[in-house]
Amino acid sequence: MNGPLHGPVGSANLTQQIHDYSPGIGPKGLFWIIAVPNDSVEIDLDQPRASLQLRDVSVIDAHDLANALTNGHGFANPPIPPVAPVLATVSFDIEWSGMIAQANVTNQAANFSGQFIETFATIKWSSTQAGFDFLSEAPNPARNVYSVIGHERNGFFFHPD
Repeated sequence: MNGPLHGPVGSANLTQQIHDYSPGIGPKGLFWIIAVPNDSVEIDLDQPRASLQLRDVSVIDAHDLANALTNGHGFANPPIPPVAPVLATVSFDIEWSGMIAQANVTNQAANFSGQFIETFATIKWSSTQAGFDFLSEAPNPARNVYSVIGHERNGFFFHPD
């Protein structure tokens, strides 16, 4: 499938990717993570439902995953040329609701425990940067492949005392 710029949408082929939005890599190597305001997240596992709504989040478009992970230096193999990141913003509304299945998982050796609910989800997503805007199609439950909400404890928080 080709997008409005005649590039592949949803391709796992690094040499064909045309956008890669992320908050960048932090000084300690943390990536794909940002703090969000408390009022942008709602969750009720008893219903079950959840939502995440963010507007105009500052990110970079590194063009492709290779440049996102190498701070714009590209890859030698597969050959992906260096591309400087472009400032952008993204906005999205994600809604989870309903119950398909549920599972409780505990792994004492890994200090991990969680209660998870497989659910339905929809997303509306947009991006804006110099010379380019993108708006996803209307939220469509039929596009959902797999979605989970839940509560987990791990590491230091695994043994609440």
